[in-house]
Amino acid sequence: MTKRNSNADRFHKQAIASELEEPVTEARNLAEKLGLEPYAVKYWIIDYDEMNELIAYGGFQSRYPHWRWGMQYDKQQKQGQYGGGKAFEIVNNDNPAHAFLQESNTIADQKAVITHVEAHSDFFANNEWFGLFTGGRADQAAVNAAAMLERHARAIDEYMSDPEIDRAEVEKWIDHCLSLEDNINQHQVFERRLDVDGPAEEIDEDLAEKLDELGLSEEIKGEVFDDEWLEKLEAEDESVSFPETPQKDVLAFVREHGKQYDDETGRAVEMEEWQRDILDMMRAEAYYFAAQKMTKVMNEGWAAYWESTMMTDETFAGDDEFMNYADHMAKVLASGGLNPYSLGMELWEYVENRTNRRDVLEHLLRVEGVSWRNLMDVVDFEAVLETLEPPEAIDVITPETLDDLEDVPEEWVDHEALAAARKGEIDIDRYPWKVLTYEGLARRHYSLVKRQHRGFLARVSQQEIEQIGRYLFDDARYETVEEALADVEFTAGWDRMFDIRESHNDVTFLDEFLTQEFITENNYFTYEHSQATGQFHVASDAAEDVKKKLLLQFTNFGKPTIAVYDGNYNNANELLLGHQYNGVMLDLGQARETLKRIFELWGRPVNLLTIVKEVDEHDIEVAKRRNREPEPEERGKLIRYDGTDTTVQDVPWEDVDHLAADDVDYDTKPDEWLA
Repeated sequence: MTKRNSNADRFHKQAIASELEEPVTEARNLAEKLGLEPYAVKYWIIDYDEMNELIAYGGFQSRYPHWRWGMQYDKQQKQGQYGGGKAFEIVNNDNPAHAFLQESNTIADQKAVITHVEAHSDFFANNEWFGLFTGGRADQAAVNAAAMLERHARAIDEYMSDPEIDRAEVEKWIDHCLSLEDNINQHQVFERRLDVDGPAEEIDEDLAEKLDELGLSEEIKGEVFDDEWLEKLEAEDESVSFPETPQKDVLAFVREHGKQYDDETGRAVEMEEWQRDILDMMRAEAYYFAAQKMTKVMNEGWAAYWESTMMTDETFAGDDEFMNYADHMAKVLASGGLNPYSLGMELWEYVENRTNRRDVLEHLLRVEGVSWRNLMDVVDFEAVLETLEPPEAIDVITPETLDDLEDVPEEWVDHEALAAARKGEIDIDRYPWKVLTYEGLARRHYSLVKRQHRGFLARVSQQEIEQIGRYLFDDARYETVEEALADVEFTAGWDRMFDIRESHNDVTFLDEFLTQEFITENNYFTYEHSQATGQFHVASDAAEDVKKKLLLQFTNFGKPTIAVYDGNYNNANELLLGHQYNGVMLDLGQARETLKRIFELWGRPVNLLTIVKEVDEHDIEVAKRRNREPEPEERGKLIRYDGTDTTVQDVPWEDVDHLAADDVDYDTKPDEWLA
């Protein structure tokens, strides 16, 4: 019975897959016409349970044994059953990419997923931050994450199966490593540490201490020990701190210099080979997934934008599928909380509209008699929009209107496809886009004339018009508005989007395009918890405040930024970490628990410097009576864990001053990675 059901399921999946062959092929063709350059994508049809399992595994079929996957699987399953959430697809960053479609989806859903995936694959292939894992975009063909993760899974499974290694110890070690998975330097090219035999030989601490006690002369030391050993000893005596500059890749630092604590001897001893090997693997995986965390808003917004362009603007969703698709998209964009799909798509549309608007205004300001001072008074923006409407020949393409394409600019038409369409080799009713080029499609879908964006052109501020007008260095002039609009670059918006897709991440994307105009039009605001009232309230709708609040959620994956400041703190080989404070306090309870895990990777006491905000109870009471917020005082703290006890002590401000941010520095664009 089981075998029969299994075969039935297999044949059913094959039937579904064959039904999707044409949408998969045509979605790729349309994506490339629109200027996308995606990796090849392999599509797989899976069931509900398999989808939940893949989501738990981060999009891959093979991961190392660990309890976290079961926890994530259970969470995903409950979200689907009780939370109303539905998983439509999952796609991973690989070359070729692998996309998994749930067999219970409708055809409209599957088409939406396929167009969405093609845009994701384009983002994976062309965004420079994804290239950091492979050493740069030129080496993107080297991406083979599935093979890497499978190797890691196999190696860790072998360690767990080794009779000489306690399986529970391996799982605990993975837990310790994962506590630092976000403490890497995600702004630099990844370099795997290949040596797993531990760091270079270090000075035996006990022997060095005994030599000091004996008070041997330099002459005698020179007779007994070689020069290299003496140089190391001298370096230890000089108490030189390392690293020379703060190291953000904490995982790499503990991998190179860390030890394990031996309960029997009560001291730090060298890690086992398997421990350093697992540290290497966890670090490599952290770097691989870093780009996805750094570009969540951009990537999901990019995929949602092009999905909508293909499914709606190019009617990839058939007439009988459109309502189903509209419901699908509404659910995706309307989900609660900070929705990366919605925010990302709105920002990409804003980039497109703003670029197109500037291009149009630059042309209008070159018309004789028009200047930045009088443009709003002498230009009829409704007439401008009518002129910018796409010609009917490319707006409505049917088998009967193909001859009309002879009258439009040559660069808009794919003449080879047009010849094939005239022979009946292309289904123009279903795929009219096939006879147009990238330039033709940009003209066909010019953003400023779309119904939802028609007010954008006239919404420009006088300040922006003046800024554009004052910096027009081109002397070209036009006699009429119509003549000026004939030279508008209709690909400008899309061209700008492709440039941004290549170079930005979420932090730089938000920093550049989260303007006051965008925030006002999309009704973004900040809210906070009042210590005076005990309730949440709207705090600000100012662009600076909204931007800072959002950027803080995306800097370092939304996690605290921690760096190594000293690996020989107190001249006792203790580890000193520093929290780069940006106005948001650490959760001190979580910080204590994390230090306990880091101790297991260092083998010696671990210290953490941070800054906290403290409010006196008396100040809170006074603030309540005066209906205002109490002013907190910032103080330096040192948290220390020695393997047994955790202590927290006040430290002078000069000890933490280097960790504090100023009013605008919230660690979003350090010079070394935006240069």
